[in-house]
Amino acid sequence: MNKKRIFRLLLTGLILGLICSVGAILISRQIIDTVSDKKTFSDANFLPKSDVALVLGCSRYLSDGRENLFFRNRINAAVDVFKSGKVEFILVSGDNHRIDYDEPTDMKGALIEKGIPAGRIYCDYAGFSTLDSIVRAKEVFGQSQVVVISQEFHNKRAIFIGEQRGLDVYGYNAAEVGTFISFKTKAREELAKVKAVIDVWVLGREPRFLGEAVEIGA
Repeated sequence: MNKKRIFRLLLTGLILGLICSVGAILISRQIIDTVSDKKTFSDANFLPKSDVALVLGCSRYLSDGRENLFFRNRINAAVDVFKSGKVEFILVSGDNHRIDYDEPTDMKGALIEKGIPAGRIYCDYAGFSTLDSIVRAKEVFGQSQVVVISQEFHNKRAIFIGEQRGLDVYGYNAAEVGTFISFKTKAREELAKVKAVIDVWVLGREPRFLGEAVEIGA
């Protein structure tokens, strides 16, 4: 096989791979946008009442020590929803896989600093992914409906996962962050949407851990 033929085959494979990748992104985006249509809100006054707001975790600080604006904005949004009277409790769900990294405890501390009573905050220490957080809210924490709190693009994916797993999910949109930071995050989100569709519809993926039931408000 001559070099030109090899080059043409490689180029054809690359183009086909690119077309399939773009197609998967566009289809996944459309599926998630359709499922989450009219279920995200930027004004707490329009939210349906729920017992629990589910705050999706992220690091409180960036690797260079600066404040993570995604974290700050999610905390502020959770405070807004709680003070609006739309929810009675807040469930903070995030990663706690290392002794020096604890998203739920950081979120709980930040909420208490903002005046939320500690007794109204519950921690999910096994929210290693959005799917884990959503499914555990239903299977471990016994919820049939939640208000999920994150940025809008993230809320849409969470709503899709919840709806496929029998959890009624509404999204309250935390404020976006700067354009450059947001662009990088949103670029990763496009791939996360593809993964979410595959995880739910193809692989039927389950959370890494479930465990004993926790009754919120008991």
